[in-house]
Amino acid sequence: MAKLLEVKDLTTHFFTHDGVVKAVDGISYEVNEGEIVGIVGESGCGKSVSALSVMRLVPDPPGKTVAGEVYLDGEDVLKLGNSGMRKIRGNKMAMVFQEPMTSLNPVLTIGRQITETLELHQDMNRSQAEERAAELLEMVGISEAKTRLKDYPHRLSGGQRQRVMIAIALSCNPRLIIADEPTTALDVTIQAQILELMQSLARDTGTAMIIITHNLGVVARYAQKVIVMYAGKIIETGTSTEIYHNPKHPYTIGLLKSVPRLDEKMGTKLDPIEGLPPDLIDVPKGCSFAARCKYSIEKCLTDSPTLKPVLNGHDSACWRADEITEIAGPTAQPMEHQT
Repeated sequence: MAKLLEVKDLTTHFFTHDGVVKAVDGISYEVNEGEIVGIVGESGCGKSVSALSVMRLVPDPPGKTVAGEVYLDGEDVLKLGNSGMRKIRGNKMAMVFQEPMTSLNPVLTIGRQITETLELHQDMNRSQAEERAAELLEMVGISEAKTRLKDYPHRLSGGQRQRVMIAIALSCNPRLIIADEPTTALDVTIQAQILELMQSLARDTGTAMIIITHNLGVVARYAQKVIVMYAGKIIETGTSTEIYHNPKHPYTIGLLKSVPRLDEKMGTKLDPIEGLPPDLIDVPKGCSFAARCKYSIEKCLTDSPTLKPVLNGHDSACWRADEITEIAGPTAQPMEHQT
């Protein structure tokens, strides 16, 4: 597959009265055409800010992308002017935001919010745009589409509003869609419907997709590649199979152990990650996960590890990555704890 998106050393800071928040701290990754990539991690790890940085939607002030390059089809979008970015945003790459009720304009009809994009980027007249908008609503599974075009967001359910957001994102046949927590606040059955819909649309249209989530089950089922973030950095990346069956970072293992398993005995307690993420204004020296890590050694407290290959296509930022083999499976024993 050809490379579609290439992010190099992306760094986004927020300048506050308390100090500089290093929300995204030098991340690099690639997305190929038609590929579904999952970005996972705890709240506050930089997932959403990294996506907003790619879309050039970080509010300035207080936020600013201070370094890095973001190539879409070989063009660095960070170097484009506002008019150039408007031609790309919504057209070549689009975003499904986290909360559809606050993302949709409450005083505009659903139809107008879809047709506006079509008129702007596809040079359609009002009649053509409305016809295409109805087709898009039908594509995302909303019945009586022509009637629904006249509805306002408050008249739709949460699942329907999320489908409208997906329809808006798909309206201009973008090369890349970024979905930020696309199933937040939806019940389990609707979550499955939305995710199946997004997967089928990506497959049918060839659109690449980045799914940002804290739900590891979502990533396991739908993503081909997984990026694990912690404290503004990528700490592990690899294929879904590698990440789930052969994790090479203690934080990834902690995330996996904190998820209920169907193959565990009834009454088995979850194994949560103790402690809290570090303050991104005052990030500690060494590995940012060291204070919460059961396997940290003295080097972890002084030297910050960088992403290095541990297997073909599988990278980890852990000084003990080569030793993390016996704890990958559910029946394995942990490494000896060293301090």
